[in-house]
Amino acid sequence: MEYPETYELLFEEPAAGHDRVTVHRTQQSGASGAPIYEDETGIVRAEINAEGEIRMVASGGQQAPAVPRVIRPPTS
Repeated sequence: MEYPETYELLFEEPAAGHDRVTVHRTQQSGASGAPIYEDETGIVRAEINAEGEIRMVASGGQQAPAVPRVIRPPTS
């Protein structure tokens, strides 16, 4: 199965509109077998399946990652 190399995640920021994060596919797979994506810092991590369903993955202890409001593949 082919997965996009990147996704754009948009998180809601009440005061500023949206916070936008680009994540890139890693060599790792999550519990469902879908690839793990992460941002350049390695802090924002997410398992994204072929249907575009997302499960945020904690990158450190006591982290409670927010779920993005919008997930979209890159535009060409």
